[in-house]
Amino acid sequence: MIRIGNASGFYGDRASAWREMLEGGPLDVLTGDYLAELTMLILARDRLKDPSLGYARTFLRQMEQCLGLAADRGVRIVTNAGGLNPAGLAAALRSLAARLGLSTTIGYVEGDALDQPDALAANAYLGAFGIASCLDAGADVVVTGRVTDASLVVGPAIAHFGWTRDDLDALAGATVAGHVLECGAQATGGNFSFFTELPDGGRRPGFPIAEVHADGSAVITKHPGTGGAVTVETVTAQLVYEIAGPAYPGPDVVTHLDTVRLAQEGADRVRITGTRGTPPPPTLKVGVAGLDGYRNAMTFVLTGLDLDAKAALVRAQMEDAVGKEGLAFTLTKTADGALLHAAIHDPDPKRAGRAFSSAAVELALASYPGCTLTTPPTDPTPNTTFKTAEIPQLPHWSIPHDGPRVEIPPPTQTAPLIREYVDRHAARHADELPDQLRWRVGARSGDKGSDANVGVWVRSAQDFAVLRGWLSRERFVELLPELAEYPIERYEMSNLFAINFVVRGVLARRDWLDPQGKALGERLRARLRESR
Repeated sequence: MIRIGNASGFYGDRASAWREMLEGGPLDVLTGDYLAELTMLILARDRLKDPSLGYARTFLRQMEQCLGLAADRGVRIVTNAGGLNPAGLAAALRSLAARLGLSTTIGYVEGDALDQPDALAANAYLGAFGIASCLDAGADVVVTGRVTDASLVVGPAIAHFGWTRDDLDALAGATVAGHVLECGAQATGGNFSFFTELPDGGRRPGFPIAEVHADGSAVITKHPGTGGAVTVETVTAQLVYEIAGPAYPGPDVVTHLDTVRLAQEGADRVRITGTRGTPPPPTLKVGVAGLDGYRNAMTFVLTGLDLDAKAALVRAQMEDAVGKEGLAFTLTKTADGALLHAAIHDPDPKRAGRAFSSAAVELALASYPGCTLTTPPTDPTPNTTFKTAEIPQLPHWSIPHDGPRVEIPPPTQTAPLIREYVDRHAARHADELPDQLRWRVGARSGDKGSDANVGVWVRSAQDFAVLRGWLSRERFVELLPELAEYPIERYEMSNLFAINFVVRGVLARRDWLDPQGKALGERLRARLRESR
């Protein structure tokens, strides 16, 4: 068994988590995930300002205190904090180790960066065998660029157990463990629908650990005494996060999430078994970060009477001042009034900048009664875009601390990915959902490029039998009518008592107030209860 912990789910996660995990109990490997899709855009803009950057600088600061502690505890570190410049971060870590008087060996993985002149950055999502190669060569710390999030866990398991590309079920099982760990405290009660049921109310959840076994099965747990909880439901919530169908594609294996079995085997211990894997697709996912003009936004606070008329007046005044092109308005009603969010997107930084925000502020004494805004005039920000594409599987390279550059060839056995969405019950769904069941539905939502997913689950086979017969695509759109114009796919995973909805293209909306789709799940739960 290998114990693999996680100390970061995104760029900006809890700064103290690395120390907490190293001091909290035994570990073999500690991972850190920094590369959300938004992070690649942030790092690309950093690199525009300074070509020596492009990596997660917070990780380097965290290692000031933790590199020696990891060495003392015999814990190896694997992170994708290298971002767009893994070689640069590896060099900075070597300098840090020398300054601290440590003999830490640092390897890195490269080969994800692609040459695309019209993009800020284009990076392929690599697999886990480059990480394993660095660890096999003796690296204490492995830095990567863009790898799949789960690869941070799969790589150490490959090195520990000696798996090959033919060990598809084991690779799939470790991928599930990696998917559970990748978002840090989301597996231990963070962002959990039923957070009020957690022992500490979800105030400070600990970070997760996977005890991975030679067959790819795992136990998800956390250090004793840390907050939150590890239950079948907290793990389920993470499993349905940012996925599409049950066939979950990766560069090393297709993991079939509808084969996963979860069981509570003790306090804060959930065993994952049964996961099946099949050969990976012949392609890799590529994330492409680009620039598309400039954007800006101001928010008006509306109170009292005639809210719609007040919003209409502001809209007309802003259009008169800067023109209609590229303007978007979103009115959100609140208990005390409403918020009118005015946004602009334009290739001209002057029009998107003070011309827009000053026009909003100038209405303070010349618009609706009670006019007020939430911010002063602001400068524009570059409007960055993130798109995905696919390319044929390609080799990448591991670079040990002082050894030769090692080529990691692509898999030789691949199979096309077949996506089949399921809506078998659309024609015969139940007329009613019992009131009590409406309170037992959990949800978690997120982003996959320009798509959003909403994973919904219940707590028993009996509840799932009712939910699957009621919550069709049609019902989903009735509950979230703002999504009606987008293609929606529906998938079932009866093993998890879960249904997953994928909304294609919704996050490409520039006026969308939930740009990463994080709030869709809770919005659905609220409307489930309101729709009685």
